[in-house]
Amino acid sequence: MNLTEATKQKAIELGFDVVGITSAEPIDSVQTEELRNWLGTGRAAGMSFMHRNFASRINPAGLLAGAKSVICVGLNYKPGPRENLSGRARASCGRIANYALWEDYHPFIKKRLRTLARFISDSAEADKCSFKICVDSAPLAERALAQRAGLGFIGTNRMLINPHLGLQIFLGEIITDIKLDYDTPMTTRCAECNKCIRACPTGALDCAGNFDANKCISYLTIEHKGQIPDEPARKIGDRLFGCDECILVCPYNLNAPPCENTQLRFFTGYKEIQPDSVLTWDKARFDGFFADSSIKRLGLERFKRNAKLCLDNIETG
Repeated sequence: MNLTEATKQKAIELGFDVVGITSAEPIDSVQTEELRNWLGTGRAAGMSFMHRNFASRINPAGLLAGAKSVICVGLNYKPGPRENLSGRARASCGRIANYALWEDYHPFIKKRLRTLARFISDSAEADKCSFKICVDSAPLAERALAQRAGLGFIGTNRMLINPHLGLQIFLGEIITDIKLDYDTPMTTRCAECNKCIRACPTGALDCAGNFDANKCISYLTIEHKGQIPDEPARKIGDRLFGCDECILVCPYNLNAPPCENTQLRFFTGYKEIQPDSVLTWDKARFDGFFADSSIKRLGLERFKRNAKLCLDNIETG
């Protein structure tokens, strides 16, 4: 078994559902121009961090000098029967996006990628090797790299779609200066059924493949820092944090298997949050309740903002 095969086997042993390897070359020119245009037309909304480190975002070598390979991993987070597929427990509860019903995936994945990096280092014949671990927060076009590594393809909803696992996949990467064998990019393309476009409550997606974060409920309830404009606020409905509509309607999601990783903790209590009760929370309650959740990054005040909108929308029908 060579190092590439051993690396992939170890990744699966660590609990990842899919792994692929690509070069550390920049993403292709078409994807680069799409990203540049998306940023230039203001469709990244208030995500100023997306404008920073553009050169590194499109080129993994910008994050690690001498980089040769990028190991891309994916972890299925689709809730299953043991988690109850409903996004909320009762009609009076606010909805939380599926990914946030699990423990914070950033440290979960980073810990396992560090273990994988140590394994590669111990197994490699090189005297010294370098690694850069990335989980979402690093300036890296991870979906484009995951596509090139054979993990899936980019759908009309701009999500990475794996034909077997669907769309609910946490991603992580290891950039390394070790040369490994590269996988073949996935050539499957979106069926263009446009179900995701029709399902989006606010029209954040269009038939031309454009995504406008200014209209996206996930952006508005998670990243947006100010008050949410009236028009999209009414369409947020009972969503406390995030939105899954463009994911849930995708045909690839319907038959995808549920998460089988028993080490990844699922918080059933997050589906039982009453928006009116959130308005009475203090910082200690918020920090304690979401101590191991990615929701904690939102902060109490914005969570209360979302709860007030949910409450207004529930009361007005």
